[in-house]
Amino acid sequence: MAPISIKRILISESVDPCCKKILQENGIQVTEKQNMSKDDLIAEIKDYDGLVVRSATKVTADVINAAGNLKIIGRAGTGVDNVDVDAATIKGVIVMNTPSGNTISAAELTCTLLMSLSRDLGQSCVNDFFQFMGTELYGKILGIVGLGRIGKEVATRMQSFGMKTIGYDPITTPEVTVTWGVEQMSLEQLWPQCDYITVHTPLMPSTAGLLKDTSFAKCKKGVKVVNCARGGIIDEDALLRALESRQCGGAGLDVFVEEPPKNRALVNHPNVISCPHLGASTKEAQARCGQDIALQIVDMVMGKSLVGAVNAQVLASTFTPESHQWIKLGEAIGAVLKSCTTSKQPFSQVQIITQGKHCQALDCVLISFTVMVGLLSDGSQSCPNLVNSLTLAKESGITVTRNHSEGLTQGACEVEISVNGSSYRATGSVQGGVPVLLELNRSVFRQPVSLTGILLFFKAVASPPLLPSVTGLLATAGVEMESFSAPAARSGDQWYCVGLSSLLVDLGALKSLVKAAAQVSV
Repeated sequence: MAPISIKRILISESVDPCCKKILQENGIQVTEKQNMSKDDLIAEIKDYDGLVVRSATKVTADVINAAGNLKIIGRAGTGVDNVDVDAATIKGVIVMNTPSGNTISAAELTCTLLMSLSRDLGQSCVNDFFQFMGTELYGKILGIVGLGRIGKEVATRMQSFGMKTIGYDPITTPEVTVTWGVEQMSLEQLWPQCDYITVHTPLMPSTAGLLKDTSFAKCKKGVKVVNCARGGIIDEDALLRALESRQCGGAGLDVFVEEPPKNRALVNHPNVISCPHLGASTKEAQARCGQDIALQIVDMVMGKSLVGAVNAQVLASTFTPESHQWIKLGEAIGAVLKSCTTSKQPFSQVQIITQGKHCQALDCVLISFTVMVGLLSDGSQSCPNLVNSLTLAKESGITVTRNHSEGLTQGACEVEISVNGSSYRATGSVQGGVPVLLELNRSVFRQPVSLTGILLFFKAVASPPLLPSVTGLLATAGVEMESFSAPAARSGDQWYCVGLSSLLVDLGALKSLVKAAAQVSV
């Protein structure tokens, strides 16, 4: 993968000063402009390669599409709710967050709310304290929905109070969570057991309204709930009904569907403790998030690593030295096949087969992205890259399938495309650190073709005058031949490859000599 050039970054919100300092120390120009309107941001973003935000800036599709050079959107915090990730992906823009920056702060606020609910602090602070009798946390059961970084930190802290911790997570395995004292179970098993429930999941269709009327009905009467994750995970209307019926004994809420919240009946309920989205509002969390996003961007630019990318996880594989030539191979094979198809119709199917243990280690998904970059590149504004190539293929109605076989080879990649009822196939590998072409449409080359420089592929019937004729035509056009690769077979139409010193402007004379010709720069 070519290095990602980031020269200018716009910080549109109040981010810890260490962020700007780290970026500038690594040669990146930084401009800070806060409180911009949407129109102001659209006008400003055109001049920048990167944008760093927190949660107030809404990075909509309009903003992303207005940015001609944008390559990275960095969210100094957890989640990317304020970024249109789909629009960024289509444009090939990396969206990055700092998944661990506010972990401790969010976990500590969750624990604070759990403790406050246990002692009715929301009410007792403004009422006659003799009316209130709290409960101990010791011996109570805490249900944790979402066992990622924050869920883990909450569990270990509340265990110190003598709470039993149970939980649910569709990704983290029970074998992992049991090592930090959390017994996993289904939600149906979890609801009836809990004295307290806290949620720590992202907001997505499968988690919206996770705690709703039917969920509360299955819980213990008087269960207390906490949400420091995302507004909407707990159905606010259902929560208010549960509070009024006393099925829910109290709620600690740091997040709401609308912020500031408009559901005043919920916020003002005597058994609700409300916070204005304070989960990451500590000096330490803000410093950590600012530092993390800056270092992640710098590491990406320097080609060291990619951390926190929410829409380009495949790119993480590109930072290993052994992957670079395989990336070049995939792009080159795609470019060769695109150039050699005689039909002007768009191709409809792409089949990618990788072979050998080395390719499996690299991940055939990565190679699929790189092949599609080569196939889709046509000089238009779509600009396919390793972020968006498969998305652009899907939008274009192209079906991409991939398979892997161990085989006996050191590593090879075979790509077959279908277009207008015909198919074209190429097979390549990496030899001596150089991407090479082994076969093109069943023409097996006697010597692997180095996929570097300017290559001219043509199909012809083998004959003694062929090489002198091609050499003469190139000389007449003022182009030198740097290499010549012939197929092993000597009968029928076969593909040949010529390395050129410069682009051949007019292919007309050559086409009068051969069956088909295509030129590609790789």
